[in-house]
Amino acid sequence: MKGLKTLRVGPSVTVQDQGRPGRLAQGLSCGGAADLLALAEGAALLRQSPDLAALELAGMGGIFEAQGDLRIALTGAPMSVQRDGETLSWNASHLMRDGQRLEIGAAKRGVYGYLHIGGGIDSAPLLGARATHLISGLGGAVAVGDFLQAGADAGRDVGMTLPAEDRFGGGELRIVESFQSDLFSTEVRKRFAETSFTRGTRANRMGVELISEGEGFAAAGQLNILSEIIVPGDVQMTGDGKPFILLREAQTTGGYPRIGTVLPCDLFRAAQAQAGEPLRLRWVSLNEGLGIQGKFDKAMRALPSACKALVRDPATMQDLLSYQLISGAISAGADLFSDGEFK
Repeated sequence: MKGLKTLRVGPSVTVQDQGRPGRLAQGLSCGGAADLLALAEGAALLRQSPDLAALELAGMGGIFEAQGDLRIALTGAPMSVQRDGETLSWNASHLMRDGQRLEIGAAKRGVYGYLHIGGGIDSAPLLGARATHLISGLGGAVAVGDFLQAGADAGRDVGMTLPAEDRFGGGELRIVESFQSDLFSTEVRKRFAETSFTRGTRANRMGVELISEGEGFAAAGQLNILSEIIVPGDVQMTGDGKPFILLREAQTTGGYPRIGTVLPCDLFRAAQAQAGEPLRLRWVSLNEGLGIQGKFDKAMRALPSACKALVRDPATMQDLLSYQLISGAISAGADLFSDGEFK
């Protein structure tokens, strides 16, 4: 069996895929990778399906040893990474030979990095997916000694890179009105969009806290709101009016008021913001939001065509001899201009 053996690992490393949509009625939120764009980027680099599972590294990676020759890709929040002491490029695909060790350090920017394997991580599916859902107890964090088995990999491409969208330093999040937005006055919604927030220290796969100066954002009759369905991207206010952006592993229902919903294509930016990073929210109409999301979805599908060959320095390539450097050979004493040669 091919795969990666875990020799050292951070505290919140999990196997993630696209999650489990359609199970809200059973009390289970979708879950899946916090940064679905990073999942798609890794799939594009390895020329495989974005439905395959990868390893999500929350702030810190680990040390992994290859069992058999493997193709890997690294995406999401950039982290320091070495293969047997050789520094590797992030947002790129690489070859790991049997026995080589991959050491991934802390995130330089952002929160969630991803380690992809050719063929995906072939863990046992639970309720139709391989995604770990920590809140509901489906799966658990990866531990030292775990073996991450690779699925069947028919691909051969390595040495590819992909320009990464810079979504690791906070920024603007576009938000649309939802069915509870009218509980907030026009003045409160306007002030909400004009407020400069920073990401707070309270954050996990369920959601992230937004911190700002001044009073909170209260809704009319907020103490009498019935518990209603919640979806990722909803911006929920606590009793003191502090906003939380709910992420992929959010609860399925809640009674706190929600002022609006962040577009799915901007949710990765919220998830990847480190504590203290600036965040602002801008209202867009539903039609405008659908157009923005449509363009993003189209760009996601076009990721494979955006991949380019990774330029490496031959002087630092420990695996140089594993590449075909010339396509043929001739005798040093051959007459190149005799019959049959170079006509």
